Amino acid sequence: MLKFLKIFSFFLFIISYELSAMSYQLFAQDKIVAIVNNDIITQKDLNDFINFMRVQLAGEYEGRELEDKIQSMKLDLIDRLIEDKLILQEAKKNEIKVDENRVKVRIAEVRSHYASDSEFQEALVKQGMAQADIESRIRDQLLTYFIIEKQIKSRIVVKPSEVTNFYEENIATFKLPSQREFESIGVNDAALAKDIFNKLKAGEELQDLSQKYSLTINKLSARQGGELKKEIEDIVFKLNVSEVSQPIKIEDSYYIFKLDNIIPPHQQALYEVQDKIHAFLFDKKTQEELTKWLDELKEHSYIKILQN
Repeated sequence: MLKFLKIFSFFLFIISYELSAMSYQLFAQDKIVAIVNNDIITQKDLNDFINFMRVQLAGEYEGRELEDKIQSMKLDLIDRLIEDKLILQEAKKNEIKVDENRVKVRIAEVRSHYASDSEFQEALVKQGMAQADIESRIRDQLLTYFIIEKQIKSRIVVKPSEVTNFYEENIATFKLPSQREFESIGVNDAALAKDIFNKLKAGEELQDLSQKYSLTINKLSARQGGELKKEIEDIVFKLNVSEVSQPIKIEDSYYIFKLDNIIPPHQQALYEVQDKIHAFLFDKKTQEELTKWLDELKEHSYIKILQN
């Protein structure tokens, strides 16, 4: 009987310990890290935001690079969530609604970064999320977009004179460097590469040789200053028009380049870049007005950060 009571007491201890651990985890999840007017931001909100960004960024980054990106975002995470909360509060005040079809489209875009729907669902489970969590976050993103469109972007005006002034003040920025248009072929055999080079030097056409040896001709265009690997740029930009290069080994293949055309440095006219300048100035004004608007919202709101 005593032995039974000891065993029973042990099991009670284990169950009590597990319940305490579970309660601690739930408490940690529900811990309030910030108050924004009548809304709160919890530790779970922070964790969900990180998980949401990890799912979204998985299509662009992976492994260590993905985690580094996530870590860099954590630095201003609380501020971002506070600003998001303020913007969403304004969206609700303005009774802005989200078209659910847009939510479905965005979900499809996120899912498209994964090989299959099952892989997408597995990624959600891995992050402790359900599809409903993603939908909710996307719905908030759309609300944020719509209120910013209404309150900020719809009021932004970029005058033609501003575009002209920016062009004239930064005219050197719009001078394009020298450009080369060229062709390349690649083979895995050094002897074959040398044979093709000799035949090209003897006057045979690259097109004929590509058909003879079943090779693919790549037509390329690049400006000087980093668009090409250095070893390729050093070769291509020293060639004369119609000249071919000696075979060069890059990794496991041998490449031959033939220069087709030289485009000299070119000063872009205003009409060529005015759309780009307009977009830049519009985005700049939008960011300035958004910052000013958020500062005003913060000034007239109750905000308290409870996390150290």
